[in-house]
Amino acid sequence: MTRRQKTDAWELVPSTLQDIEMARKKCRRLVVRRAAMSAGVSALPIPGLDIATDLAFLARAIEDISIEFGLSPDQIARLQPRVKLIAYEMMVGMGGVMIGKVVTREVVAHLLQRGGLKMMTKYAAKIVPIAGQIVSASIGFVTFRAIANQHIEACAAVAAEIMLREAG
Repeated sequence: MTRRQKTDAWELVPSTLQDIEMARKKCRRLVVRRAAMSAGVSALPIPGLDIATDLAFLARAIEDISIEFGLSPDQIARLQPRVKLIAYEMMVGMGGVMIGKVVTREVVAHLLQRGGLKMMTKYAAKIVPIAGQIVSASIGFVTFRAIANQHIEACAAVAAEIMLREAG
């Protein structure tokens, strides 16, 4: 299924713990693949390419995770008002999560800046030939995976809360 078809499809928030866990596992596999691709680009000695790649891959991963949990802005807009209210209450309570928000490169850049020391180390390591590129790629992989996995857990928490409130 193409990205466009997936976005246009009527998808619901996972409604059982098993569905939530399946979505979580699927998203974790997606994150590892995208983080590895981003790390591969980071290993190349081309200045600036890794930053652009990190931003693009992470923005797309966060968007795909939200879609998988039925929590993209378009999907939330189509929820029943009661369920939409639950989703918004959870998102407000979680603070700076990206659920239900349009993910832009600027938003992702802000997230990467929050991991500033790691990112600074990543780019400083590029100065050291070969070993520096490996360190840079490794730091990029870990940072990417950490940010995306936090988003997975936030989406899973919102989906679980919606499921619990709907059942009770």
